Amino acid sequence: MPDPPLTADLLLHAYRHGLFPMADPDEGDRVYWYAPDPRAVLPLDAFHVPRSVQRVVRQRQFTVRVDQAFEAVMRACAAPAPGRETTWISDEFISAYGDLHARGFAHSVECWQDDELVGGLYGVALGGAFFGESMFHHVRDASKVALVHLVERLRAGRYGLLDTQMATPHLARFGVVEIPRIVYEVHLADALRRCGDWHALDRAED
Repeated sequence: MPDPPLTADLLLHAYRHGLFPMADPDEGDRVYWYAPDPRAVLPLDAFHVPRSVQRVVRQRQFTVRVDQAFEAVMRACAAPAPGRETTWISDEFISAYGDLHARGFAHSVECWQDDELVGGLYGVALGGAFFGESMFHHVRDASKVALVHLVERLRAGRYGLLDTQMATPHLARFGVVEIPRIVYEVHLADALRRCGDWHALDRAED
């Protein structure tokens, strides 16, 4: 029996239950679903910005925008990089998440220099939870600045959970921790009951 197609509705159902997909390029981009135990999260009240990144933020080396180039961010995240010649972000993913974006559930944070997209990240927002999917940079520190802006935006919008799915040394510098799956499910249920406001920061800056 063939796997069901990846759709926006299927993605929403999965995220509400703590699942996320990845395509396997070695199996014709077949989609697999994951629920790691432990699960990596970035506590919004314990977010740590390294001094070197604080300096870059203060210097305003990048213009930060949101939701202006969602598909371009996804394609940049999917592009081959040193040490990673293949990607789990298939064309099917770009289409399904693009639909989520059009429906207001998926968002991008972008760093620009001279009107060129040089870094960013994207993820899915549901209730008061944000599920970070992937990030990229073409200029040093661009993805880190995007993460700083994301946390600022989530705090302003009263989000309760920033799910990074899996821990990496890069994310550990910012305070990412791993928690047991059973604890994650409690945090997820609480976050989904909230009404996060993605645009609260924009109104505060007007």
